[in-house]
Amino acid sequence: MLQSHDDHGVRLLTLNRPEKLNAMTSALYRACAENLAEAAGNDDVGAVVLTGNGRGFCAGNDLGELMGAAAGEAGADQGQAFAGFMTAIATFPKPLLAAVNGVGVGIGMTLLPYCDVALIAESARLRGPFVPLGVAPEAGSSATFAALMGWQRASLTLLSGRWLSAADAVACGLALEVVPDAEVVARTVAIAREIVTAGPLGSIVATKQLIVDARQDLVNAARQREDQTFAALFGAGVPGTNSAF
Repeated sequence: MLQSHDDHGVRLLTLNRPEKLNAMTSALYRACAENLAEAAGNDDVGAVVLTGNGRGFCAGNDLGELMGAAAGEAGADQGQAFAGFMTAIATFPKPLLAAVNGVGVGIGMTLLPYCDVALIAESARLRGPFVPLGVAPEAGSSATFAALMGWQRASLTLLSGRWLSAADAVACGLALEVVPDAEVVARTVAIAREIVTAGPLGSIVATKQLIVDARQDLVNAARQREDQTFAALFGAGVPGTNSAF
């Protein structure tokens, strides 16, 4: 479900549900949050690189589990698990990088503004399918996308649910550069090592905190509004399971 490997100060965190394009379940959200919490307090970890196994980076929420939550199935607590994951991502004190190795849908797209550096594979593509699914944006993307892309491009991306190519992702600021598929993880890890060795960890953490603080109030307010709107729309009707692709 989640693979973790440390090497020379960099932790490679790999979502490992390739048969589901690494769609996020409650258990996977919790595993990621717990791993990030451990990495935050581990002096041997200077940076984390997030990627996916197989042809997907992350296909968003596992819709089968989400449907179960709507039906009141026991143990379906995806909303709480998602909130815990978002808190872990948003407050992670060390450099967080993404190697977008394949398709990124939903949270596989909306987590990218929280990454300090994101590289994207040539064949990868991204989509925020919230309107086609009958719900609302998540993860503060109603604010973070506008900050990165500008209002019009963010509006078109979120309102249409259209696919973005790797080149589109770079052009709109969701990724730093396009990398050949076979090189995206290694290239991202190399950048993580460059950051880790650039200076004392205390200076790196303090610098990241200054960058994060500049946007935190905006993001927190957006997440609160989105959670309320998502809950209202989701309660009005369960999204279809075939709309994301």
